[in-house]
Amino acid sequence: MNLELRHLRVVCAIAETGSVTKAASALGLAQPALTAQLQRIERTLGGPLFERDRRGARPTALGELVLSRARVLLPAMKGLQDEAARLAGADDALGRYRFGGVNSPILGRLVHRLAAEQPHAQITTYASWSADELAALVAGGRLDFALTGICGDATPPAEFGLTWQEVAVDPVLVLLPAGHPTAGQDEVGLAELRHEQWVAAPGDGCFGDCFAAACARAGFTPRKVYETDVRGCMDLVDAGEAVALCQATFRPVAGLVTRRLAGIPLRWRLLLGWHPESPAARVAEAVLEDAVAAYTDSLAAHPDYLAWLLRHPEFGARDTGTARPAGRVRTA
Repeated sequence: MNLELRHLRVVCAIAETGSVTKAASALGLAQPALTAQLQRIERTLGGPLFERDRRGARPTALGELVLSRARVLLPAMKGLQDEAARLAGADDALGRYRFGGVNSPILGRLVHRLAAEQPHAQITTYASWSADELAALVAGGRLDFALTGICGDATPPAEFGLTWQEVAVDPVLVLLPAGHPTAGQDEVGLAELRHEQWVAAPGDGCFGDCFAAACARAGFTPRKVYETDVRGCMDLVDAGEAVALCQATFRPVAGLVTRRLAGIPLRWRLLLGWHPESPAARVAEAVLEDAVAAYTDSLAAHPDYLAWLLRHPEFGARDTGTARPAGRVRTA
C-alpha cells in the first residue's frame, strides 16, 4: 500500500482526539473501519504508531516522527490546493461571481443588479450559517465573496487573510407579535422584555456575548433561547411563544412587527469580504458599490426606518468612496 495524504489525516485525527473511537466519529467512519485502516498504515510504515490502552491512544516514537512530518505536509498541501484554485479562476474572474452568505438582507438584490449589468455572467450562491466557513471557502478559492454580518465592534474572521469592508451598519431590532403589549411603542426597552423567551437562527449572530452583555447591562439574564431556522423563528414569534432579534431591513410579515430597542444596545454590521490576492479582488470595489446600492434599494420597503436613518447618519449605508475596513484587513 502506498502512503497517501488521507492516511496522514487519519494519524493526525487519532493523535488530536487521543482515541480511535473519537477519531472515527470525527472522520465520519465506523470504528472497525478506522482500526483496519490504521493497521494497514502501520504495516506500510513498519511498526505501531500508537500505544493503545484504556486511557486512549498515545503516539509511539515512530508515531511522533510521522506526526511531525504530517503536520508540515498537510498544511502545505492545503495551501497548494488553495493557490491552485485561485489561479484556476483567474481567466474568468470577470464573468463569474460566487457569493456565500445566509439570511442576508441584500443578497437577492445584489445578484439582481449584477445580472442586469452583466447578463452573461455566471452568478452562484452558497448558504452557510458560519462566517468562518465562508471565509475559509473564499480563502480557498471556492467562493469569490462572502456576505456576512457581525455584532457591534466584533471582528470578522481574521485568520484567512481576507479584506473586509462595511456595507452598512444598522441597529438591531426586536421582532414581536402584533398583539404584544409593547408593539404599539416606537421603541422598546430591553428590560421590558426581561420575562420573554427568545428565539434565534443558528450560526453567527448577536445571540451570544453581545446579547448576554446587553441584557446584563439592562439588569437581567435572558430566559430560554430556542434555536431554529428563520421560518421557525417567525412561527414561534407569531405564536406568542418567543420574541426575536432581527435586522432593521427584515422583510415585513403580516401579524409581526419590528421595533427599535431603546438606546440601541446592539448594532449589526453587514460586511463584504474577499481575498486580496484572488482574481475577484480586481472587481471587488465595483461589487462593493453594488452591495451598498442593493442595501439602499432594500430600504424602500421600510419608510419609517429610512426616515429614522435620515436623523441618524451614523447608521445606514457606508460611503464606498471612504468605506472603512472592518477588523483585521489587508486593503485591496
